[in-house]
Amino acid sequence: MNEDDKKELMKEFKSSDGPKRLDIWDYALSQQVVWEQIITEMQNIAREQGVDKELDKLIEEEMKKAEGESV
Repeated sequence: MNEDDKKELMKEFKSSDGPKRLDIWDYALSQQVVWEQIITEMQNIAREQGVDKELDKLIEEEMKKAEGESV
């Protein structure tokens, strides 16, 4: 969903009656659940592959660089 799609959805929500608003709200909640499941799966895969540890290491290195540059 791009920015135009989001604007259109909000416009439709604002101008809708009760039942249509509930449908839009239900759709948004279902999408939230889908994305939460996707994020959880991605986190599990990253953990299994050790990617999360690599990212933590890269973040730590970048923080040390940033601290050194600010001195």
